[in-house]
Amino acid sequence: MTTDTPAQPAPPEDPPAPPRARSWRPLLLRLHFYAGVLIAPFLLVAALSGALYAVTPQVERVVYADELTTDARGPAVPLDEQVAAAREVQPDLPLVAVRPAPEPGATTRVMFDDGETATSRTLAVFVDPVTAEVTGELTAYGTSGALPLRTWVDELHRSLHLGDTGRLYSELAASWLWVVALAGVALWWTGPQRRNRRVRRVRGATGRLRTRAVHGLLGTVVAVGLVGLSATGLTWSQHAGANVTDLRAAMDWSTPAVVADLTQPHEGADEHAHHGGGHGGHGGHGDHGTTDPADGKGADAPGVGFQAALDAARAEGLGTFVEIGRPSSGTATYVVQEIDRSWPVQVDAAAVDPASGEVVDVVRFDDYPFMAKLARWGVDAHMGTLFGVVNQVVLLGLGLAIAAMVVTGYRMWWQRRPTRGVGRGGRVARVGRAPARGAWRSAPPVGIVLLGAVAVVVGWFLPLLGISLLVLLGVDLALGAAAARRERRTA
Repeated sequence: MTTDTPAQPAPPEDPPAPPRARSWRPLLLRLHFYAGVLIAPFLLVAALSGALYAVTPQVERVVYADELTTDARGPAVPLDEQVAAAREVQPDLPLVAVRPAPEPGATTRVMFDDGETATSRTLAVFVDPVTAEVTGELTAYGTSGALPLRTWVDELHRSLHLGDTGRLYSELAASWLWVVALAGVALWWTGPQRRNRRVRRVRGATGRLRTRAVHGLLGTVVAVGLVGLSATGLTWSQHAGANVTDLRAAMDWSTPAVVADLTQPHEGADEHAHHGGGHGGHGGHGDHGTTDPADGKGADAPGVGFQAALDAARAEGLGTFVEIGRPSSGTATYVVQEIDRSWPVQVDAAAVDPASGEVVDVVRFDDYPFMAKLARWGVDAHMGTLFGVVNQVVLLGLGLAIAAMVVTGYRMWWQRRPTRGVGRGGRVARVGRAPARGAWRSAPPVGIVLLGAVAVVVGWFLPLLGISLLVLLGVDLALGAAAARRERRTA
């Protein structure tokens, strides 16, 4: 007789693994890592040279005090006499513009074309406005009127003194700065520590954790400034800057300009908002057609001359810091442009008829399109002129902050390196490990598609960002393929 053995219950099935949570963090971490390691050297050079540029205005005033200042006090001689004094030391060069002394103790700049106006350079002859004595001559650059020392630092920051080829470095840095900054902020605020413990982690952590805490907290504090530097820096770049210019033109965000030639048609004051002071139309000045350079103050100052043009512009409300452009042809006007870039920005402009001395056109900054105003403010803030010394201090701080983040970023990479003991306890170091591959699989699929579309658009608008991103992806794929081959050989 047999006894049936009771059936054993089937072992319980393992519960299904929970679906893996979708997160952007691994992808952001890998992007931030590669961009930081490969782009950081460009950021470091741009940051340190930019910080140096921020302090050059004060240095310039000391180095070139003999040319920029005078001890003479009293009423200034007419501007045309100052121009004549400058002409005596430069008898052959064409005259371009004049910058009257803006305040007592400052000199007048009479600017000549010495063959470098295509690169925004002129030869400035400095004249004492009280005695009409020449105090020196120097090459000046751009609207800021930077003298040789500041120009040298500016070229270092912009192109490493390598011309248009060197400008690629600064455009690459500006293209990636906002990406690295925003990715870093996202990583800092989505990390394992909660927000209310962030600051305390800086004091309590040690080693790599402390380095990471300092890096993340500093980046978060200055992130807005970094994005601003990136956006404004791109407006000067070769390739992205051209796209910015085209966009502004297409959206009617361009900066308006006064009529620089009397043959150009323009509407009256009632029909064109930026024609001011009742001088919107030609006002009966269209018949004389051309201006004889021999009239008035001679070839350097045709017609009514620089002093009369300055007086007419100031009657329209233009301020002290101005540049007066000489008429470039027989039908051209004197263009008087405010060049004060401090807050509140004063960049009004007036066109003066050389024959009559009357203002025929005025452009007010208040009438600029908002985006043109925003571009003006952004550029001036980037150059450190918008808020004076405060602006310079902020730029200096941002430059040093970028340098500190580059150093701490590389230090984190070093601190996470794998090591192995050799000999008498010595250590052999290699570079730090990159974040795990396949990070894109953790992100939401729909988000990956949208991110790819955004990357294509942004990469087209910022060409160096798009090209370098493709290079990074190519390097990553090549490293992954090499690692896979090594694993197959050792299997």
